[in-house]
Amino acid sequence: MKQIAEFIPIALFFIVYQFDGQSISLFGWNYHFDGIYSATAVLMIATVLQVVFTYALTRRFEKRLMWLAAAVLIFGGATLFFHNQMFIQWKPTIFNWALALAFGGSQFIGEKNLMQRTLGSQIHLPRPIWTKLNLLWTANFLIVGGLNIFVAYSFSEATWVSYKMYSAIGFTLVLTILTAVLVSPHLKEGAAEEQQL
Repeated sequence: MKQIAEFIPIALFFIVYQFDGQSISLFGWNYHFDGIYSATAVLMIATVLQVVFTYALTRRFEKRLMWLAAAVLIFGGATLFFHNQMFIQWKPTIFNWALALAFGGSQFIGEKNLMQRTLGSQIHLPRPIWTKLNLLWTANFLIVGGLNIFVAYSFSEATWVSYKMYSAIGFTLVLTILTAVLVSPHLKEGAAEEQQL
């Protein structure tokens, strides 16, 4: 459910972008859609609302979502202020590479890597599996960041917007499957051990 909710701002970004060049009139108020700039403004609003709704439901601020919101507001704000789409196009790369640095660096700092610190209270896994899981997520963030900026510079703006929408779904799905493949055998082992006790 949480993963689906995270796609809503991206989906709205994609949808609003499709209205480029069109105008709407509501109660005497006219608005002309301005491509990526209108889409960026909607992305910023939707992301802030996502933080508010998440807090209303869970009564806590999720760190990853807060960092994401900060990145969207900073890079989105720069996009609108300087009227330059490259700021919002660089946002996914910088955000993902920052996560890759955090997850990768945690492998060498402290007794537990970031993945184990995040999920260790919910599931019990052998240390080598935590290492593999942490490296898998680190690799994912590196690849996602690299491909994002490659598409931004190699293809049209419209192609990048479509890529942003569909790659967000695709990479999340692949990462979820690979994580399940790594984790599920050990969850079964843990369940079997509990039954024997």
